[in-house]
Amino acid sequence: MRRITLWLLSTVSALVLLFSYRTSTNSAAPVVASSSPPAAAGQATYKGSVAQTRWGPVQVTVTVSGGKIVDVAVPVRPDGNHRDEEINAAALPVLRQEVLDAQSAEIDTVSGATVTSDGYRRSLQAALDAAHLS
Repeated sequence: MRRITLWLLSTVSALVLLFSYRTSTNSAAPVVASSSPPAAAGQATYKGSVAQTRWGPVQVTVTVSGGKIVDVAVPVRPDGNHRDEEINAAALPVLRQEVLDAQSAEIDTVSGATVTSDGYRRSLQAALDAAHLS
């Protein structure tokens, strides 16, 4: 009888732990964070649409001054688990620099972050369209 009780309790505990585990596809509301400074005079910031990806939403904002992209931020990104954070830490700075160099959404996909890169490009293009840049 004691074995059956222990087995039942351990099974129930394992099921509770299993169903309470959060993955990036089961994430709650996205965390909004920005690393860009406030816009200076003559600058305008444009938000791209939120691109829904398999691993979570991605949204890009661009700051434009004198018809040039001067900053890119990603206030909404997949953040459901540690792996998402690792991918973002590696890929987002590369994508930002590519946008600043190319001055367009014609950027390469970052290896290992294909889904995030695709969502980034879609949201970036929407922000550039809002800024009337191509």
